[in-house]
Amino acid sequence: MKKAQNLFLIMLSGVLLMACSIEPKVEDDWKDLFNGKDLTGWKPVAGTATFEVVDGVIEGSAVAGSPNTFLITEETFGDYILELDLKVENPTSNSGVMARGQYDPAARDGKGLVFGYQIEADPSDRAWSAGIYDEARRGWLYPLDLNPAAKSLFKMGEFNHYRIEVIGDEIKTWLNGQEVAYVVDDMDKTGFVGLQVHSIRNPEDEGNKTYFKNVRIKTTNLDPQPFNSSIYVVNNRLNELTDYEKNTGWKLLFNGQNSEGWKGAYKETFPDFGWSVNDGILTIAASDGKESANAGDIVTTEEFSAFDLGFEFKLTEGANSGLKYFVTLSEGNKGSAIGLEYQILDDEMHPDAKMGRDGNRTLASLYDLITADKQPRFMNPIGEWNKGRVVVEPNNHVTHYLNGVKVLEYDRGSQEFRDLVAISKYKIWPNFGEAEQGHILLQDHGNEVSFKNIKIKTLN
Repeated sequence: MKKAQNLFLIMLSGVLLMACSIEPKVEDDWKDLFNGKDLTGWKPVAGTATFEVVDGVIEGSAVAGSPNTFLITEETFGDYILELDLKVENPTSNSGVMARGQYDPAARDGKGLVFGYQIEADPSDRAWSAGIYDEARRGWLYPLDLNPAAKSLFKMGEFNHYRIEVIGDEIKTWLNGQEVAYVVDDMDKTGFVGLQVHSIRNPEDEGNKTYFKNVRIKTTNLDPQPFNSSIYVVNNRLNELTDYEKNTGWKLLFNGQNSEGWKGAYKETFPDFGWSVNDGILTIAASDGKESANAGDIVTTEEFSAFDLGFEFKLTEGANSGLKYFVTLSEGNKGSAIGLEYQILDDEMHPDAKMGRDGNRTLASLYDLITADKQPRFMNPIGEWNKGRVVVEPNNHVTHYLNGVKVLEYDRGSQEFRDLVAISKYKIWPNFGEAEQGHILLQDHGNEVSFKNIKIKTLN
């Protein structure tokens, strides 16, 4: 009897071990990056701010005269899901979390430089926490002007829960359980996790602390968390939408291969010269710098009313172009077709920037009507790609963006709008800019300008 009991217990133990190996707990896929006791597995780089462990929390303390300092993992990672809690107690204590971070120890005369994707902690009035910044490289990839509903999520003086997914070329962030940012970019495929103590401008801010705890990572059995709301995606693939974009109503206006969906303004077909498609890029060739006097403008074959439109453009030196919307092709004018225009211009070299009123013919402005309020730090140089966006809501509220930052807004058809039209070049056209629907237009102004990643979502 005793032998039989022992045999039964051995068999039962084997079954339990098999069950455990077949169905591991989900929590077993998570690895703590911070052990709660010391900084084993981490090292500070690039600055002199200090890090210490107090009561199970990493405390980073700002030091006057130090550049940004990062506590980085000795291990690097590729695809993963990262979660942690972060707290700042002073509105000047900007911080962030490096995802697939990079480090050049020889940069800055041997002082070292951290660069790459950073998930922001921004307690200032700007409130771009959990937006995505490209540290020491390209600047902001996902400013929270693209998702203003997320600006109120960060809690000052409290621990905030961050979730960061970097899987393939997609980077997604959550803050305190809410979706914040979505970037598609493939510049870095692996890198470290880093915790930032930002440099300080005022010596009296020395000693400001940033706190981190519950830092854990998952690198296997990844289960991406779906976004439950529809947010704008900064997608750096070439003329290719994500599944999320497709499922939330986006479509490409330019397929990257040919002129399908476009035709010449006032024409039945696409121009047979001037405009070209090469390697996924749509380009208008330079001619003599005159407005719509060579190949001519092109317009979408489809018309739109309320929409969200994203596009990228690249200017050559001194170039002029524009993206127009609510183009009806009904005015019968000579030159460029009439419509509301997102100005595309080399502000420094083209004379049109000095014309009009108060700069209302400069880059990203509503041409000849409203000046774009833009900062140089959010403008990429001539010869590099810039991202434009125009949102026309069903209530006729319109917003222009440049590289993810809101630069102007207005209400189409409002008295204020009509007053601006009355003192503009458009005053000769009745009800200018108030059509129920219209084409999207890309302008031939006689200069070489290129476009890509033109996408649109109809808004109901």
